[in-house]
Amino acid sequence: MLYARLDALRHEAAAALARGHTSDVWRAELARLEAVEEGLCFGRLDLADGRSVHIGRISLFDDDEPLLVDWRAPAARPFYTATAAEPDGVVRRRRITTRGRAVVSVDDELLDLDAPGDGLVGEAALLAALTAERTGRMRDVVTTLQAEQDRIVRDDARGVLVVQGGPGTGKTAVALHRVAYLLYTHEHLRARGVLVIGPSEVFLDYIGQVLPGLGENRVVTATVPGLRSVAVTEVDSVAEAERKGRADMAARLAESVRAAVRLPEEPVDVEFEQEVLRLDPAVVRRAVRTARETGLPHNQARLVFQREIVAALAGELVGRMEAVVFTATGEALDGGSADGRLGEAELRALAAAGVVLGQEEDGPRDLLDEVDREALRTALLSDAGVRDALDELWPTLTPAEVVEGPWSAADVPLLDEVAALVGESVPVFGHVVVDEAQELSGMAWRMLVRRCPSRSMTVVGDLAQTGSAAGASSWERVPRPHRLAQLTVNYRTPVEIMTVAVELLARHHPALRPPRSVRASGEVPWRLAAADVPGALATLIAEHAEGKLAIIAPVVDELAAALSLPVPPDLTGDVVLLTPAQAKGLEFDVVVIADPVAVLAAGPNDLYVAMTRATRQLGVVHPGPVPPELSSLVAR
Repeated sequence: MLYARLDALRHEAAAALARGHTSDVWRAELARLEAVEEGLCFGRLDLADGRSVHIGRISLFDDDEPLLVDWRAPAARPFYTATAAEPDGVVRRRRITTRGRAVVSVDDELLDLDAPGDGLVGEAALLAALTAERTGRMRDVVTTLQAEQDRIVRDDARGVLVVQGGPGTGKTAVALHRVAYLLYTHEHLRARGVLVIGPSEVFLDYIGQVLPGLGENRVVTATVPGLRSVAVTEVDSVAEAERKGRADMAARLAESVRAAVRLPEEPVDVEFEQEVLRLDPAVVRRAVRTARETGLPHNQARLVFQREIVAALAGELVGRMEAVVFTATGEALDGGSADGRLGEAELRALAAAGVVLGQEEDGPRDLLDEVDREALRTALLSDAGVRDALDELWPTLTPAEVVEGPWSAADVPLLDEVAALVGESVPVFGHVVVDEAQELSGMAWRMLVRRCPSRSMTVVGDLAQTGSAAGASSWERVPRPHRLAQLTVNYRTPVEIMTVAVELLARHHPALRPPRSVRASGEVPWRLAAADVPGALATLIAEHAEGKLAIIAPVVDELAAALSLPVPPDLTGDVVLLTPAQAKGLEFDVVVIADPVAVLAAGPNDLYVAMTRATRQLGVVHPGPVPPELSSLVAR
């Protein structure tokens, strides 16, 4: 019945689009309806008052009767927050799994233990027959996970929310669900838009269908370098990347832009219509000061400077012209030619300005009124010689002229900073989500704040996974004021793997608390000594039977050629080869780390990232001695 209603809405949207009715609106609506095909309805709440509420990706109605409640609506919240201790009017919570338009599994959770348990299916049928202690313990795990995630998802949109969470705690899922929730509850964001920043194009591909599946398709996704059309061809050293990322680079760039304006020590000669005009250094300094006091960016302030200089030049010309005062006897006073007439140079200047004068001899008068003076200023500004002189004093700037290429990823925020200094505009968003936010430099944060002047942000990351030299060791550089939330439950990484990862974390980040894993895989992490790493990996690939296998290595080009794996990685393949940076935010059934010593040499956080991508099994192939941090792995 729900899918029939969805099909009817699609037909209406397609028909309206065919008739040409506000095509962009109906095209977006049709895309929204297409995106919720999979898992349209995924839950049901049976309430104490006898009603049942179906929960899904969007709301569907039959006239005014709700058929399906959007998961973001207040009526759906108990689906995520109700517990046996606080059922919130819910008797039973049902989770529905579909494949296509067919229900393939149903799982019931009985929240009112006094209610009849007849008809329960799935795990809840077992839970209803178990002791209260066992039920409470298992529900506490599930409820804690749901409660802490839901609290963040529905947090108020104002200001900056920082979410610190270790591997497998669902940081990305929480951030994306929060985007969908904010778009549902704050209509103004639909007009102003949402920007989602990810660590890599691989990651953006990985999350690409999440928001459409939640009923939202009006979100822009990008990496930090992707916000500017810049060809990144260089790789900086660790020290250089750290230097470029420091926030004090902003002051240095501002000084570079200021230094482009020349303040002459000697008078500047300006040629105009074969007349040489002279600019005093004090006049230039005064014009520069006037332009800078406006607070305008460099290229816009330049127009103010030009206006001031041209006014000074025009004043000099007018002064020369009006120094010629005629008398009845034809004698010239205060200058002019010997016969009391304007010289050829003065006449050419006036003619260039469109001013034609009759040579009268009836006594003193102003030669030019305000209209004539404005025409003279226009003529000066359009003269090639005057323009060259103005450009020499205050040139137009582009970001590429200040931050000279070729460029690295760390140069992109610098280019963006200069773009702001010279007056280039950027798209502005109502809300910005930053995933793997620990990787951002101080300059990258300035770049994002320019795109969200309201500072409405969701920032998620894990300080223990910082891999960039310019990345964060604390959340102090995140725009203030901000509030901090914690995700503490790891539902991705099995206890067996997390136990080894915690040893690494304790050695390098003793102050950080690891997330708590809530499940076991039954598979012990292993290590394999192999002089021929590519050969050993090829054998493991051949033996791999099921699930997605990720090989994580410090460098991938040669290894990719040896193993015939694509670069960049194809996440749809059964076997994927990535660097630790590319693996951030992703998860796989099985992970094999190639040459852990080399991974560790790049930074302990890279090894921690690599170790916590697996949902089932972790292995390590090492050509030499295994690092002490991995000594507890079982030899294979």
